[in-house]
Amino acid sequence: MVVAAPAVAEIQLQWQDRDVARMVSLGGSCHACELSGRDLAGAAFTGAMFTDATLVGANLRGAELVGSNFAGSDFSRADLTGAGMVGANFTGARFSRADMTGVMAMGATLVRARLDSVNLNGAELNGANLNTAVLSGASLRAAELNASTLANVDARQADFSNAEISMSNLSNGDFRGASFVNAELNGARLTGGNFAGADFRGAELNRTDIRGANLSRTRGLTQEKVGQACGDGSTLLPAGLSARSCRGILRISPPRPPTPPAPPRVRNLVVAGGQ
Repeated sequence: MVVAAPAVAEIQLQWQDRDVARMVSLGGSCHACELSGRDLAGAAFTGAMFTDATLVGANLRGAELVGSNFAGSDFSRADLTGAGMVGANFTGARFSRADMTGVMAMGATLVRARLDSVNLNGAELNGANLNTAVLSGASLRAAELNASTLANVDARQADFSNAEISMSNLSNGDFRGASFVNAELNGARLTGGNFAGADFRGAELNRTDIRGANLSRTRGLTQEKVGQACGDGSTLLPAGLSARSCRGILRISPPRPPTPPAPPRVRNLVVAGGQ
């Protein structure tokens, strides 16, 4: 079946032997596409333009969304386990309660994205931009967030235990009640952030910038650990602890995201199938 439609996506569905995984390839442009509940496991989105698409509850396990634009799209309750999102644009996208276990999203843009109650355990988000994102109640256990931007986020009650967050920017974020148990925050910037009630047991804070941060009522902070960080007179600490000042605090410059691939030329909707 071939349906001609200018400026829409190219979709190819191929069924092979039972032992061979189905391959789905999507490219081109499809604004406000309705793909909720669709089985797109293993789909390959190559430089695609799917802005404001609806993929609520869709199966995207192992899908490749590399270099594609999904700004404003809704992935609520979708299964993105193991999906590749490197260098993709998800500005303003919604992922509420989605399963994003083990996603590879290095250099992805998730500015203003809603990631509340999302499972991001084991995700690779090095160099990703999550400025002003909502991460309240999200689980990022053992996630890699090195040199990422987490400034101005709402990450209340989020779980960053065993995560790698070194050299990242967490400035002015709301991390009240969050868990950083055994997390690596070496060289990270926490300036102006609210960490009241957060758990830092076992966390590494070597040359972490805590100037102006609210670390009151936190758990797991000791004078030895605070002494490894860099603070000032505006740093709020639990009673009995004091911060030291540092010279030459390193400023964070996240790496540029990978260059997205060029979008395909084909713009017609093509569905090819067989048993």
